Amino acid sequence: MAGVTVKPEEILRDNFAPWVLELGLVAEEVGEDGTVTLRLPWSDRLAREGGALCGQALMAAADTAVVIAVSAAKGAFVPMTTVQLNTSFQRPVVGKDVLVGVRLTKLGRTLAFADIDMTVDQATVAHASAVYAILG
Repeated sequence: MAGVTVKPEEILRDNFAPWVLELGLVAEEVGEDGTVTLRLPWSDRLAREGGALCGQALMAAADTAVVIAVSAAKGAFVPMTTVQLNTSFQRPVVGKDVLVGVRLTKLGRTLAFADIDMTVDQATVAHASAVYAILG
């Protein structure tokens, strides 16, 4: 099945809750090798008190980007669920888009492992690691 080009916008539209779609994620790059870069556009609606982007938005973007990466590596969307998502926040984001880069470190039959680097102007603002169970 690998080698088929997935369409991130279709995966998002067909498989994610409306509130995730409201993040406005845009695919910048999708590789068949399990690498993905999504853009999380700045929005005042995603800012918390003090004006910084809320951590929940960053975590949702990271979680969503892993689904796109696994789908790209598998060649199509397959049912999956988050088993673990660990996030370290390194600096606040104010008024700027965030690039969410995913690299699958292992893709097995039933589990996928990923590293996620979230950057603004090439500086890391948050880093996450994820484990997914592949259900189908």
